[in-house]
Amino acid sequence: MANTFSQIYLQFVFSVQNRLCLITKEHKEELHKYITALVQNRNAKMLAINCMPDHVHLFVGFKPTVLISDFVKEVKVESNEFINSKGWVKGKFSWQEGYGVFSYSHSHIDTVVKYVLNQETHHQKKTFKQEYLELLQKFEVPFEDKYLFEFFV
Repeated sequence: MANTFSQIYLQFVFSVQNRLCLITKEHKEELHKYITALVQNRNAKMLAINCMPDHVHLFVGFKPTVLISDFVKEVKVESNEFINSKGWVKGKFSWQEGYGVFSYSHSHIDTVVKYVLNQETHHQKKTFKQEYLELLQKFEVPFEDKYLFEFFV
């Protein structure tokens, strides 16, 4: 029986609704573990995760058996429900619509892992908006401003 062989590495980026800073340091590790389990339950491999107060970076070894849009939707919906069940925020937590996804070659794994894990340092120099626009430009992703995350700052 023939098998399918693949090598797909994807960085996902998505934001908290209204770009509010709702992911606190005290809950970050627990959220990392929960999202990692969600990724693994979808037969993907978490290579790096970093939840910033207002957005998330996931770097994943991805399998072609799942649609990217379904993968992101399921991770966002289930992590959203998890955060709300924990009562970590006043009111209701939700992720903003949309996401960014960027592909990398095997030779870039170490660089991207370091990039994702160093988000705190990175954001001392650049805002999330600057970072996200740079990713879109670097990967030559066409976009319209009206469809970007809502950047209030």
